Amino acid sequence: MRKKNVLAALIAGALLGSGSLMAAELSKAAATFVNNEGAEVGTAELVSGPNGMVITLNLKGLPSGEKAVHIHAVGTCDDHGEGFKHSGGHLNPDHWKHGFLNPEGPDKGDLPNFFVHSDGTARAQMFTTLASLDGSVGGQVLDADGAALVIHEKGDDHQSQPIGGAGDRIACGVIKAR
Repeated sequence: MRKKNVLAALIAGALLGSGSLMAAELSKAAATFVNNEGAEVGTAELVSGPNGMVITLNLKGLPSGEKAVHIHAVGTCDDHGEGFKHSGGHLNPDHWKHGFLNPEGPDKGDLPNFFVHSDGTARAQMFTTLASLDGSVGGQVLDADGAALVIHEKGDDHQSQPIGGAGDRIACGVIKAR
């Protein structure tokens, strides 16, 4: 069965030509997080698939407790001293309201919360159908102005506007194709 799936994928790739090559190039991305002092505090790996995107976080040096992470619409973290405001709001091309629990939401940048241990480390893996690297599922992360992953000081209640009561932005990572 597995050999048939591989063979079917190879045939489909040959039939699609260069378009499939472009999709393959956009299937993986990474981000390096910096905190408000500009110090590196971890990484993220993003992998798009046919039904959405898997995001894997590996973090260190963060305050312990529940944290929100969102996909923000602009790929910059250059203003770490001012709280990463240049990364804009959430990825939200359809102008939906924020929050998984909001009947008028969620926006494309909404993601589940994760937990930072008392030693400042966190490893989390989450899946979203709201966004993908190339825009084939949900919002497009790797567009003309890019996108960033932004970590907030508290957890997201998945309902309050505009960011679920998650508080200040404490870390940011620009998403870059690999």
